Amino acid sequence: MAKPDSLLNRMALLDLFDKEMRREIIYPDMRKDVLPWGVRFVRPAPGMSFIQYYSLDESNADTAIQEQIDYFKEADQSFSWTVYDHDLLGDMKKRLLVHGFEPDEPSVVMALDVNETPAELLETVRADIRQISRRDQLGDVISVLERVWGGNFGWIWDRMGSHLEIPGYLSIYAAYVEDQPASVGWVYYPPKSQFASLFGGSTITEQRGHGFYKAILSKRIQDALVRGKHYLVIEAGPMSQPIVARHGFHQLSLAQDFKAPADQ
Repeated sequence: MAKPDSLLNRMALLDLFDKEMRREIIYPDMRKDVLPWGVRFVRPAPGMSFIQYYSLDESNADTAIQEQIDYFKEADQSFSWTVYDHDLLGDMKKRLLVHGFEPDEPSVVMALDVNETPAELLETVRADIRQISRRDQLGDVISVLERVWGGNFGWIWDRMGSHLEIPGYLSIYAAYVEDQPASVGWVYYPPKSQFASLFGGSTITEQRGHGFYKAILSKRIQDALVRGKHYLVIEAGPMSQPIVARHGFHQLSLAQDFKAPADQ
């Protein structure tokens, strides 16, 4: 695993991340379009489509951006463009802003070599952690997410419900207190990849400080080890970044989504 003071190792891991998690990755509910300069993923409306990988320079970046604006406008679909700080075109964020894109908050891309997992994360989890394996159990996940983040997470019924039906693709865990869901997190396993991706990581306010985030993180790491994965990656926000950093995750890059303007 790349250590913070090993630039060579970090760059090698970033190359592997770009290859397996940006260029070659397949999402089962999206169409993948391989373009001359990048990769476009298209989800049926009203879902969000996105550009996840690109290899552009000063001579063709603005043309490519405008082409995608025109493409999705014709299709009457929303889309976003993800920019990573290690991408070669250093002013891509500025170019997207000029074209009217709206930036989301950046997140920190962090990675863990599962073979270097701290010992405490491999111990037996004592909390009441249950695996969510059926569509009709997703109400507990939605309940936690809506209490933590607000808004409507009803889309989870269809999207994650269908993902649960794909063998080996998604593992979801929830922590319970007195039989009530208190914390959730899940992990995706892209086919033919050495990586697994962590998502969720949410605990309701009144149950924070009891170790549920760590317990669910531990479950997901142990799950990845059983499946023979080499790396775990997470796009960590301000709340989760210090927690995963304490448990052996190292920063790889920064990622930021830019949403195309509604009127495009």
